[in-house]
Amino acid sequence: MDIQSLTRQLHIQNDSKIVMLVADGLGGLPQQPGGLTELETASTPNFDALAKQAVCGSSIPVAPGISPGSGPGHLGLFGYDPIEHLIGRGALEATGIGFELQQGDVAIRCNFCTLDAQGNITDRRAGRIPTEESAPLAEMLRQVKIPDVELFVEPVKEHRFVVVFRGTGPNQGKLGGNVHDTDPQATGVPPLDPVATDPDSEKTVEVAKEFIVQARQLLSDQPKANACTLRGISAKPSLPSYQQVYGLRAAAIAVYPMYKGLAQLAGMDIVGQAKTLDEQMEVLRENWSQYDFFFIHFKYTDSTGEDGNFEAKVKRTEEVDACVPKILELGPDVLIVTGDHSTPSMLSAHSWHPVPTLLWAKHCRPDRCETFGEAECLQGGLGQFEAKYLMSLALANAGKLGKYGA
Repeated sequence: MDIQSLTRQLHIQNDSKIVMLVADGLGGLPQQPGGLTELETASTPNFDALAKQAVCGSSIPVAPGISPGSGPGHLGLFGYDPIEHLIGRGALEATGIGFELQQGDVAIRCNFCTLDAQGNITDRRAGRIPTEESAPLAEMLRQVKIPDVELFVEPVKEHRFVVVFRGTGPNQGKLGGNVHDTDPQATGVPPLDPVATDPDSEKTVEVAKEFIVQARQLLSDQPKANACTLRGISAKPSLPSYQQVYGLRAAAIAVYPMYKGLAQLAGMDIVGQAKTLDEQMEVLRENWSQYDFFFIHFKYTDSTGEDGNFEAKVKRTEEVDACVPKILELGPDVLIVTGDHSTPSMLSAHSWHPVPTLLWAKHCRPDRCETFGEAECLQGGLGQFEAKYLMSLALANAGKLGKYGA
């Protein structure tokens, strides 16, 4: 029996409130041996005050040694086994922008990119083309026509857009979602060909290849976004909802579409249209009485880590710390501070390192941690634990889990 089977049986309704504050890519590494990480370098008086009253630890997003993407990282935090429930980024991105996927749809998160005359990638993100320039190009790709397939092309943000393939007519064949990305994650080389990993996805590969050909023709005169790569090719997933497995009315307060999409697939309501952390705090206050659980997502601790910018990640970490008093004044019963994975700026990438995690609650058993950081959390009372157990800990500390067995 898995943990969600237990929480289905044991969850209890009460008026307690849980807040999960996720600083994306929170974990880091010191720049030199014996030094401090970004989190340890940052001035975080509010996190540190919480740590003195909380129980801390280090969460393992997927499994020891595995560097997770954002999808698996968040699934673990939400209590879903990220190995059993693998959700492609395309489905997350499509759902996050409000596109209603149907069974049989295949969603793709696409990047505009720049190719040279030899067909090699010179910029994987087309110079991070601004949204006001990229959106009309995405809309132009709606001219692509492929027999027996309905295509939907939707702008997202900057160099990103979403494509959905939907089979139509008697001869469309099944569209599977198991196809490798075409982004080689490198410059100076051409995009990869889409490759199916199962027979059901062979038809999807044919459609994807034709889409790429026609897209290049339509974009051929563009100075930057003259091609695209396909990423996160995936079918619509099926997840049990937060209401089903935890008995929670859950809300997500996020800025980026992907995280809205993941939360929505888990059965959370997407509330507000916040674009800044201050606005997210206002959305939290406005919706406080309507929900039992709030997921608040902050992206920029991850993006600065991916950019390899130690000092910028420090500053972004301090921004997250500054919002803590606004959460506490609402009177949560449980407040969790964590990340979905580590993104050390010295690696400029997601990593396998356990993520510092803090659980503050009225009935938690505080440990001896005096500050919130990687080294302190390694000594904390939660120890190193799989992230998929964080939700059951939150429920227990909120008085929302009954006793198991006689």
